[in-house]
Amino acid sequence: MADEQLLIDQDTYLKSGIHIGTKFRSKYMEKFIYKTRPDGLSVLNLQKIDERIKYAGRLIAQYNPQDVLIVCRRESGWKSVKAFSKYTGCKVFAGRYPPGILTNPFLDNFMETKVMLVTDSWPDRNAIKDAIAVGIPVIGLCDTNNQANNLDLIIPCNNKGKKSLGIIFYLLAREYLRNKGLLKGEPEFKLEEFTEE
Repeated sequence: MADEQLLIDQDTYLKSGIHIGTKFRSKYMEKFIYKTRPDGLSVLNLQKIDERIKYAGRLIAQYNPQDVLIVCRRESGWKSVKAFSKYTGCKVFAGRYPPGILTNPFLDNFMETKVMLVTDSWPDRNAIKDAIAVGIPVIGLCDTNNQANNLDLIIPCNNKGKKSLGIIFYLLAREYLRNKGLLKGEPEFKLEEFTEE
């Protein structure tokens, strides 16, 4: 696998643990699994992770920032999604997602959006239900144990690790801005702004 073809060098990907899955594997994620280690952990295909991040970057870039909603119930992703929002202007919901904010216009925090990205389909299931109810596409970060039957696009990855989520949202922010034509060369922001040790 040549580094030139990847969004970021292979070593950076590997050090983040983006490819390390769980001991459980769902039927939805089998096609993204490269192998199972002797300790039982599944290993995701790095090439497929990279391809899906590129594709998601192009897809999200078709929308204006105010039409994109990122939902992250998992605390390990809060820094990453907030940094993504800071540099792209996209809306972010870090923490518990209150059901109905996309479907009930009488709520104070009601919002309209055209595409949603969730960091984990299980803890973010209320957001996915709302997205389905209003008919908007959902992109989901999925580990080997995730169900993905309600997602329109899967990005296979370790969606629990802080470093893994940091790299994903750093790359998505960079790809979003590049595909929008707002970024030539390297971005002003650094990967460290998206990750935690």
